[in-house]
Amino acid sequence: MTMSVEETEALLRQAEQELDGAKTADQIRQIWRKYYLQVGHRSLGRLLLGRSAEEIVARRKSQQEE
Repeated sequence: MTMSVEETEALLRQAEQELDGAKTADQIRQIWRKYYLQVGHRSLGRLLLGRSAEEIVARRKSQQEE
C-alpha cells in the first residue's frame, strides 16, 4: 500500500524538522529509524544532504505524472 502524496509530504516535513534539530549521531539514527520505512532511505539521505522536503515532493509528483 502506498501513501498519498500529502501523507508523504507531511512525513518528510516532520523528518526535516527533526533532522534539523538533531545534535548527535544517536539522535539522527533515532529519527532515521522512525521514518525510513515510510519515506525511504533515499529521501532521508537527501534531507541530510540539504535538499528540502518540498524539492523531494515535487520530484516525486513529477515522476508519478510520467
